[in-house]
Amino acid sequence: MSRVVLVTGGNRGIGLACARAFVANGDAVAITHRGDPPADAEGLLCVRCDVTDTEQVDAAFTEIEATLGPVEVLVSNAGMTADMLVLRMGTDDFASVLDANLTGGFRVAKRAVQKMMRARFGRIIFIGSVVGSTGQAGQANYAASKAGLIGLARSLAREFASRSITVNVVAPGPVETDMFAAVSDDTRAAIEGAVPLGRLATPDEIAAAVTFLASDGAGYITGAVLPVDGGLGMGAT
Repeated sequence: MSRVVLVTGGNRGIGLACARAFVANGDAVAITHRGDPPADAEGLLCVRCDVTDTEQVDAAFTEIEATLGPVEVLVSNAGMTADMLVLRMGTDDFASVLDANLTGGFRVAKRAVQKMMRARFGRIIFIGSVVGSTGQAGQANYAASKAGLIGLARSLAREFASRSITVNVVAPGPVETDMFAAVSDDTRAAIEGAVPLGRLATPDEIAAAVTFLASDGAGYITGAVLPVDGGLGMGAT
């Protein structure tokens, strides 16, 4: 059955892989983007939106609802990094990452759940990170934002379970994206060496976990954190 899907930050990397996976499933798919839309946007409704702006979030949903219908599956992927050691990190550096990654997720989930409650169905999937459980030097802001998504997701899962709305987190480890293409060979080797499976994930592997959690087969899964990290986060709580 075709559903209306929104992937925030869907113009590249994990977000774009998720969007294309849903299109392949026959769903009606919208993405939001702050910068340029993807070069190949076939099958996608591209909507400009900054998730740190509540008015832009509402306008994006209004456009999607008018064009495709109410959002039934939300993949909250939009976010940012501002990596630096804590002694160099200013308050704005910390707050801006939390605003985009955590409060931005709250904004889009709150807007989506209004229509999901009326329909008595919904799937909300937050893209977290292994560092939300393990921590990471130089990423206190990013790790805190991703850890916060777990508490947000589980609170929403409890609030809306009676309306058949599931809320889960997919927690990737290092993924083969544009960011990793720019790192040095030594850094890449060190990152890959830390992963028990000895390699980076592909964006499609993250997308496979996301589409599963959105499926009917995952209807009894809510409040879960699904690691897709090659074993990197084993033992983290």
